[in-house]
Amino acid sequence: MRNRVFMMVTLLSFGVGSSFLWGQAPNAASGTGKIGVINIQLAIGNTSEGKKAFADLQKKFQPRQQELQRLQQEIQAIQDQLQKQAATLSDEEQRRLNRDLEDKQKLLKRSTEDANADFTADRDEAVRRIGEKMVRVLNEFAQQNGYVLVIDSAQIPVYYATNDLTEDMVKRYDAANPVADASPGAAAPPASRPASTAPKPAAPTPKPPVKPKS
Repeated sequence: MRNRVFMMVTLLSFGVGSSFLWGQAPNAASGTGKIGVINIQLAIGNTSEGKKAFADLQKKFQPRQQELQRLQQEIQAIQDQLQKQAATLSDEEQRRLNRDLEDKQKLLKRSTEDANADFTADRDEAVRRIGEKMVRVLNEFAQQNGYVLVIDSAQIPVYYATNDLTEDMVKRYDAANPVADASPGAAAPPASRPASTAPKPAAPTPKPPVKPKS
């Protein structure tokens, strides 16, 4: 059994508005205004505040990640012992090891579920907070620049667009919401929920978390 405990993935859901973000420009009634596109997920993750929030979130949950990994290693050790020493272990010792194995598997499952729930709540709160401010920045920009409609390309397929506002909105957001201790450099992908099973190095694009195997 392998272990995949804590990995980085793209944000799953945001709740920061609908797929269509309307800008109320003066010429909106005539329908002659501009149409823009934004990847709201990417924009949130690339802001200085977003980078810091996700880095803080990963740091906060690192001890729980390590505890899940420790439990997984203990489970693996017991399973290895039962498999490799099956012929030499007494019946009593095998029963004891199996009870210990079952207890640790239940603890791992419960701890993983609790960590996932807590992580999701904290992540969604951070995304909601940043997303609400991002939408305000976007609405102000749209009204000032004659946009009657802005589409979220993270939710609706966009095959061609000349007015992608994502990068500009990140810059405008950072200017309006400076973060004193934001780390420079490229945006770090938002952290995922703590996952269980399989000792395997974290991949840049991992699969969603899975339940611990019995």
